[in-house]
Formats: sequence, structure tokens, C-alpha cells
Amino acid sequence: MLRNMRKQLMDMLEARQEEMIQIRRYLHENPELSFHEEKTAQYILDFYKEKDVEVQSNVGNGHGIIVTIKGGKPGKTIGLRADFDALPILEETELPFKSKNEGVMHACAHDGHTAYLMILADCLIRLKNELPGTIKIIHQHAEEVPPGGAKSIVDSGALDDLDTIFGIHLLPLNPAGFVGYHSGYSMAGRSYFKLGIQGVGGHGSSPHMANDAIVAGSYFVTAVQTIISRRLNPFDMGVITIGSFDGKGTFNVIKDRVGLEGDIRYMTGETKELIEKEVRRIVSGMEAEFGVQCELTYTSDYPPLYNHPEVTAGVKASLEGANDPDIKQVVEYPMMSPSDDFAHYLEKIPGCYFYIGCTPKGVEKPYFNHHPKFDIDEDALIVAAKSVGYVVCGYYGLEQ
Repeated sequence: MLRNMRKQLMDMLEARQEEMIQIRRYLHENPELSFHEEKTAQYILDFYKEKDVEVQSNVGNGHGIIVTIKGGKPGKTIGLRADFDALPILEETELPFKSKNEGVMHACAHDGHTAYLMILADCLIRLKNELPGTIKIIHQHAEEVPPGGAKSIVDSGALDDLDTIFGIHLLPLNPAGFVGYHSGYSMAGRSYFKLGIQGVGGHGSSPHMANDAIVAGSYFVTAVQTIISRRLNPFDMGVITIGSFDGKGTFNVIKDRVGLEGDIRYMTGETKELIEKEVRRIVSGMEAEFGVQCELTYTSDYPPLYNHPEVTAGVKASLEGANDPDIKQVVEYPMMSPSDDFAHYLEKIPGCYFYIGCTPKGVEKPYFNHHPKFDIDEDALIVAAKSVGYVVCGYYGLEQ
């Protein structure tokens, strides 16, 4: 029976492909922001009602849900995670199921992540007597907004018994049917800073009687880029982005105060520490050089995402051995500069986070995640469900 379970699972997923699509469309139409996903969480909880599983709600610092599927035979415990929060973006698509909540949009495919995992979980529940182990389905809130939901779920202890964990992200870098993986450091860590610069205001005609905060802020914008170009090893990855410079005033008035906010990405803990040290050094030097007072808030949000090589090799082997027409190609992806709080799981639990292509059909230049016109090819949902299903079967040795 064990050797037939993989085929049973795939047949069940194929039969419920349309249901995945309908769930995705409902979620897309009804998005909710991070830490405010009350209705989404209830929708997920309602799905698992009357099913023979243990369900935990409000896990972590928000609306996290863990569904425990106990197999009929003893064995290892696997975690499967999908996030379900949306973004503060005004949707600009023409989809018939576009967002009903103005200014809120599923622009990062979390609707698709949740839809595929709900159906995969239900199929695994129906086959649970044949499972040689336990599977924990992790429906995670608040991936998009630090501190995120993942770390709080890890800290809750609810996943202490996991032997491994898997997750996927839909990305429009390839069409549906392509599955990407990367071993080792795979996605960047992220830090955030906010800098307030207090100078002395004055008349535009008499700069010698003032102390221009805009000049000091402008120096900071250019100076921090030298951290990347002159302090960071050329073989290491680092990005510093100044996303906000609040210096609006009147044309002939010297501003006494400005505020800046920035985003920092890095691929290793060592790079993270170096960049923070150098930012603080530049801010300290500015106070002396420009005679201003600086208030710096610097926080580290998500760590670099590290896919464990042995687990990733197993993912690759399972997918390449699937011989499934829906999985057309298994490709190695490069390291990627976006961040994901799935990295918090991988800091404690060996696992792998991999990618599912979802470029909409007929589109040559797709909009990337977080764009107001972002969309997916819904064929990617069955690819996601099958891919994770194959990985689970491969981990348990349930090959055909």
C-alpha cells in the first residue's frame, strides 16, 4: 500500500485542481493585511472543521494555524507551511475576482500558497492511515510585515518535534511547470533603519546662520552606498536602499529636520553585522562633521534563508524522479535578494524552501511579486501541490 500512496495522492490532487483555483480566487477577492487576517483565518479554520485532525488556532503573535495530521504508522514529523496575508497595494488588474478591499491586494501569491496547501492537506488527511509519520500543516499569518509570524510560531514551541520543514513560493520567473531550487544561502536577510537628523533651521539667504539638515541627509544617502562599494567584500552580496527621504518644506527655508528610512539586504550573518557597524559609524561621524543630532533606529527583521544541502538534494531527487507531465523542468535557481520569514524556521529546523513558476500564459514580461498588476497562471497551483506532495512521499520513501 505504501508504494501506491504516491499515485493515490497525485490522482486525488488532479481531481481537485478546480477546487484549488476556486479557493485561490476567493482569497484573492478577500485579502487582509498582516496581523489583521481574522476572516481569512476563520475561512481556513472552517475548512478543517469535522476533519479528523488536531487544529491549533492563534498560534504565535497573530492568527497562525497548525493542523496536525497523525499518520497510521510511527515515523518522522514533517512541517509544510504556506502564508496567507496580503499587501497594502491598490490592485490594478482586470481580474473578475479582483480585490474587494480597496488598497489591499494579494500581490505576492499568498492566496495561491494557501489554496494549494489546503487541498494537499485534505488529501493527506484522507490518506493518513497510510502515512508513516506525522505532518503539521502550518498556515502562517503576517509574512509581509516584521517581525512576521514565523519566528513567533517557532518560539511558541509548537514545532519543536519537527524533523524537517518544506515550503514553496510562486514566482513568475518561469512558466507553470518549472520548479526551482537552490542549496545553501538562497534568499537575503533584511534589516530596517530609520534616521532622524536634527539641524538648525533658517533663511535660505543666510545658510551661515543655520545648520541644514537636508545637506547632512544628502551626505548620508551617498555615504552609505560606499559601505557596499568599499567596505563589503566584492564576492559578498549586500544592498542598501533609501526608500524614504522626508525633507519637504519651502523653497527658501533651510530645513531644521529631515527623516530617512531604508532597507538593507544581505546573504550572511557576517555581512549583516558589517553593514550595521558601518551605518552606525557614518551616523556618528555625521554628528561631528555637520554639527547635527541624529536619532537612529536600526532593527534586523528576517535572517538570510539557508536551505539545508542534504534536504535540498532530496527535494531535487524527488522532483526529478516524479516523471509527471505537470512538472516540466526542475531547474537550479540563483541566490535571490528578496527576503522571507520562512528563514526563521530554517534556523532551527532542517528544510528547504523552493520555487514554483507561475508566469501568466501569453505574457512575455510578467509583473513581479508586489506589483499592483501581479497575477499568476493558476496551473501553477497543481504544480505546487504535486511538487510538495512528491517531496513528502520522497522523504517518507513512498516512491512508486
